[in-house]
Amino acid sequence: MSRHILRNGTGLIALLAAFATPAFADGLTVSNWDGYMAADAIDNFNSETGNTAELVLHATNEEIMGKLIASKGVGYDVVFVSSPFAEVLNNLGLAETLDHAKIPNIGNLYTEATTLSHDPGNTFSLPYAWGTTGLCYRSDLVDTPTSWNDLLKPAESVSGKTTMLATDRWLLAAGQLSLGYSVNETDADKMAEVRDLLIDAKGTLLAYDDTTFYAKLVSGEAELVQAWDGWCNYGIGENADIKYVIPEEGSDLWVDTMVIMKASENKDAAYEFVNYILDADNHRWAAENILYKVPNEAAMSGVDGGLIETFPNMGMAPADMLKFEQLRDVGAAQRDYSRLVSEIKAAN
Repeated sequence: MSRHILRNGTGLIALLAAFATPAFADGLTVSNWDGYMAADAIDNFNSETGNTAELVLHATNEEIMGKLIASKGVGYDVVFVSSPFAEVLNNLGLAETLDHAKIPNIGNLYTEATTLSHDPGNTFSLPYAWGTTGLCYRSDLVDTPTSWNDLLKPAESVSGKTTMLATDRWLLAAGQLSLGYSVNETDADKMAEVRDLLIDAKGTLLAYDDTTFYAKLVSGEAELVQAWDGWCNYGIGENADIKYVIPEEGSDLWVDTMVIMKASENKDAAYEFVNYILDADNHRWAAENILYKVPNEAAMSGVDGGLIETFPNMGMAPADMLKFEQLRDVGAAQRDYSRLVSEIKAAN
């Protein structure tokens, strides 16, 4: 996810409302977020393989999911979506069951990347990037935070200088983790506690912000924010006093994936494309340019040590990442999630 991308994780109930005419191309159609792979990746793939792939962009998971559900996947070959949405595509019968023999570069993945809870064995999805969510802060202005409560119940000196992520799953996860609950919790009483906690926290916030929170840290407008690790790195790159920490209660494990659509009329080219992305040199581009960890051991082994020294969260071991609970599709409970977030944001 580049700094310009909104990797939206909000209500799956919005999917059916997102009907739109799908994009069609004579050759392979790949749908991805803007800036999430090298600008010349498609042209290089076409040149190297003789394919005629085309890139179309989606701004959010919901946008592309609405199109895929409306078209039953027709018109798309490879799509980049976050793992709960890949899970939905599989449950709807829209994701291809992967033939690993056609993806030799799957061997570049970390062992941990083949045991992810949403898709053990990579039967329908291939992980592209992964990471954690934690606290990004100005170390020259605030003490090192240790708990989600440092954000949700901030000291008076920090109140009004904090931001939280606006998207449903990550906003709720901060409250769920703070209370010791699962990031996939569905118990109504527990989720009511989460709602009340986040309503109280709202009164201390500068803003809900998914896209410019790191810039607010750089300017000093904010001092402590909820952040995806890679987006915190954008701030670190501009101000070395910005640091990233995972609270003692933990993090979610988020995973962005590649899915081949079962309706694809270009299956061979689709397999060639995902195999091309999993090439160590090609996949390394994502780590070095969007500053997110990639689940490709061969790619990460070639990342310059100076980059990891500057951005320490990029050096987090896969085994340590898998200690955190992965965001999953919560099915019908997503309606409750969306309702609770609406109540939080509407509260005075």
